[in-house]
Amino acid sequence: MRHPANPSFLRVLACASAALLAAGCASTDLKNPGPSWPPSPSVIAHRGASALRPEHTLEAYRKAIEDGADSVEPDLVATRDGVLVARHENEISGTTDVATRPQFAARRTTRTIDGVAVSGWFTEDFTLAELKQLRARERIPANRPANTVHGGLYPVPTLQEVIDLVGRESRARKRTIGLVPELKHPSYFKAIGLPLESRLVEVLTANGYRGRDAAVLIQSFEVANLQELRATSGYRLVQLVGAPGEAPYDAVAAGSGLTYADMITPDGLRKIARYADVVAPYKTIVVPLGLGGALGAPTRFVRDARAAGLAVHVWTMRPENPFLPPALRAAPAASPSQRGNAVGEIQAYLEAGVDAVFTDDPASGRVAVDAFTGR
Repeated sequence: MRHPANPSFLRVLACASAALLAAGCASTDLKNPGPSWPPSPSVIAHRGASALRPEHTLEAYRKAIEDGADSVEPDLVATRDGVLVARHENEISGTTDVATRPQFAARRTTRTIDGVAVSGWFTEDFTLAELKQLRARERIPANRPANTVHGGLYPVPTLQEVIDLVGRESRARKRTIGLVPELKHPSYFKAIGLPLESRLVEVLTANGYRGRDAAVLIQSFEVANLQELRATSGYRLVQLVGAPGEAPYDAVAAGSGLTYADMITPDGLRKIARYADVVAPYKTIVVPLGLGGALGAPTRFVRDARAAGLAVHVWTMRPENPFLPPALRAAPAASPSQRGNAVGEIQAYLEAGVDAVFTDDPASGRVAVDAFTGR
């Protein structure tokens, strides 16, 4: 039977084509855009728009998406009842009002985290219901005084709540918004019976994220847990790299002698490529500072990573003077809260060839990327 060549019928045919689905038909799966995601270069909202809202709150993630972030980055830790929540650290006195809550005063304690004694209140000593009684506060008020007006307004979000927000915003904006979760202190949480990896995979799978097609990149500063995830899940992985003089904690605990300096050599990068898709170093490993605090010439890192088959993300771009190279600070240069030329810093890394930047101010990242790509 011959079908009439009308617009409605042609639309049905178009949406049956996988190629056209990728180009934007209504049934496109925004959670699973395929292995060509993310766009390069892209903007990753570091803890949300944390320069503008208290970090790791739904408001910070919402603002980041509004300001043009391609992905949001929740740091993940666990509660006593095994729920993944978004906090920079499992010690929460700096990011919540827990110290003002008399009902939890007796929970203050000291734990050894990655070989370091830390005192305070820890997520693993709270059920989710108890943690939800707390409210977020600005972690670095001297640098971000405007964020203090949001103190006491926002609860600690679960990973599920972050996923729900991202899903709503993706559908409303008709564009994929990715998740770039970081597993915090994975060896520690595994040792206390609250492994993060399996919980993360369970939540992602339950929410319809499908392996390498998913708009998900899982990060860790450790190595063994990424190797475990490579063997047990299909999600794409990011090896975070700290200062060259430091080392992954699981390597320290095992006495292997591996350092981040070893990992950024050509041989080290080839080894990372056996289990990860992306390497994400601290920014000066890619573009060091030169004389007078100006950004210097790029190192060979991006070239070596590309040769190993790895994409490159860099962290972290922040707009306030203390976090910028001296040559990009705004007057008065000594101000802890004055914001300088964050766009200029990001542009230097884009010129160096990185695939994504982590930024506390996604609006500046969006301006820099759009100018660089000519959008």
